[in-house]
Amino acid sequence: MFSNETVFFLGFAAFVLLIMAIDLGAFTKQKSHVVAFKEAAIWSAIWVALSIAFYFFLQRFGYLVHGITDMARLEEVRNRYAEHVKLIPNNFPASLERFQANMSLEYITGYLVEYSLSADNIFVFILIFKSFGVQPRYFKKILVWGILGAIILRMVFIFLGSALIQRFEWIMYLFGAFLVYTGLQLFFQKDEDETIEPASHPVVRFASKYLSIYPRNVSDNFFIRRKSDKKLFVTPLFIIVIVIAFTDIVFAVDSIPAIFSITKDPYIVFFSNVFAIMGLRSMFFFLSSIISKFRFLKVGLAVLLTFIGAKMLAEHWLAGIGFTPIYSLYVIVGILGISILASLLIPENKSESTKTPV
Repeated sequence: MFSNETVFFLGFAAFVLLIMAIDLGAFTKQKSHVVAFKEAAIWSAIWVALSIAFYFFLQRFGYLVHGITDMARLEEVRNRYAEHVKLIPNNFPASLERFQANMSLEYITGYLVEYSLSADNIFVFILIFKSFGVQPRYFKKILVWGILGAIILRMVFIFLGSALIQRFEWIMYLFGAFLVYTGLQLFFQKDEDETIEPASHPVVRFASKYLSIYPRNVSDNFFIRRKSDKKLFVTPLFIIVIVIAFTDIVFAVDSIPAIFSITKDPYIVFFSNVFAIMGLRSMFFFLSSIISKFRFLKVGLAVLLTFIGAKMLAEHWLAGIGFTPIYSLYVIVGILGISILASLLIPENKSESTKTPV
């Protein structure tokens, strides 16, 4: 018999897959095409709207996630994932309302963190497509399936991380120290032109060793069967899907520990991850042309990672002075808002940005 959590999780997964299928045109036999600005904007708005709607859903129906039907179950879930939430003795409705308010706040804060930290993915995806010579009409299909693979990998990462945290609480301090180090490293890292050599990429080398790769793309297929001997091959497009999924999970090494500083509930971590990376996938098509204008965003992300890491290291002290999740949300919004506003108000010095030929 499935638990309430499993049933809700499967229902959520089915819903996301349905939206992805509609986006891909699975019900209209839509062919691969270059995504126009209008289409990208519409789907970005849809994913943002769904993300916000899920926030309100958790406020009203968050009890469905963990199957909370009485005070005993509420206390059990609270003790496992949200010890800071104060329940009201002998008042289940009011206690549940308080718990759901905290759950929805943790979700939206985590969503904002994941959405922000995933912004770097756009630069890397552009680099991958450019290095592998991918035609623009294939971008959408590759991103959809690549990120679907990434979601599955993140799910394993998230629930494994949650199990470790539940058993070894000191891991939170390791996560905190790692995020502080990553944030400082990002802050002092110099901007350099990066390149990817497809033949030497670890995913390509691994795939070349164990898979039969067709020498060219055939339409927009991921697999092709050779007519002469019926042998099945994977196309270069499929290899790029694996590269995208692998790249995203590398980024998750930073972002997933960051969200565990906001909530210890693996389901909330997973929900916020899914909405963030799916929304970012849609935004890729029009942000890719303008994101370079937000030159202080990298600095903002560095400060954000450092703040989250420091928060994890000082969690018990902050809890003692009443630093609740709402304050984390305020700080995160402030950091991102200042970095974006500074990028718009402070123009880049062209004389400094122009490289002098050697």
